[in-house]
Amino acid sequence: MAVGHRAAVGEMRFGDHFFLAYDNGAERYAVLAAYLRAGLRAGHALVHLADGEPADAVRDRLRALFAADAPDLLAAVNDGRLAVPGASGRPPGEVIAAAGGPGRRAGVRVSVEASPSSRGWPGTAGFAAFEDAVGRAVAAAGDAMALCQFDRHWFGPGGLGALEACHGGPVGAGAVFDDGVLRIDPLFAPPGLRLSGSIDESTLPGLLAALRGLDGRAAHVCLDLAGVEFCDLAGLRALVGVNEWSIVPDRLVVLRSAPRCVEMMMRVTGWEGAPGIVHEGVR
Repeated sequence: MAVGHRAAVGEMRFGDHFFLAYDNGAERYAVLAAYLRAGLRAGHALVHLADGEPADAVRDRLRALFAADAPDLLAAVNDGRLAVPGASGRPPGEVIAAAGGPGRRAGVRVSVEASPSSRGWPGTAGFAAFEDAVGRAVAAAGDAMALCQFDRHWFGPGGLGALEACHGGPVGAGAVFDDGVLRIDPLFAPPGLRLSGSIDESTLPGLLAALRGLDGRAAHVCLDLAGVEFCDLAGLRALVGVNEWSIVPDRLVVLRSAPRCVEMMMRVTGWEGAPGIVHEGVR
């Protein structure tokens, strides 16, 4: 896969060594949780590597990450199904080869958490060697895959280049909805949805489900319409009425890059000045 094309995390296969350069904790959580849950369903051995850190500290961080709304993943950390070797000193190849035990593994799913704090800030220069070792271990195992996570704010301009060279490519969250007519992808910074295709009678149920699935606690959401080719009146009513499912008073809804046909419909219907709706660019 060419670097630059974001694969969906649910499409990862054995032999893949992909990376997530995340913008915020919500994005990291969504992708990591989907990756690990797929492993639990498939019966894979799960291994979480955090180079140079004590295992107890890493487990505590994972527990805090999953405590709010991921009881299945929290249980996997607590009962050892998600193994955390920590600063064992063993190379990645040995850890991956031993995962699951002899004759008991259906494959190995490795998540890698890199932190510059273990090397002294900024510390990012040492990541490439570790990632190269992970990549070689995955390739040698034959029945393993790895997802590596990096906060992109750690790196200066061009700083991710060396890490990209150590991986097969970037990975991201999968589509919330995709029926070939309308595709809806999650946004994380700011929170919201990116829509591409046509919003009509056939795709309206998928749109409504995606809108209801937005975090009702977010102070504002963004609906990126740059890829929308057509939107009927019922679809527009759903977009303008997204705050019906929010528990936050006066939440702002940003309509970004709306096509001119949508803007015209909003003027005709009188929804252009609907409370809480902010227009950001028209194409």
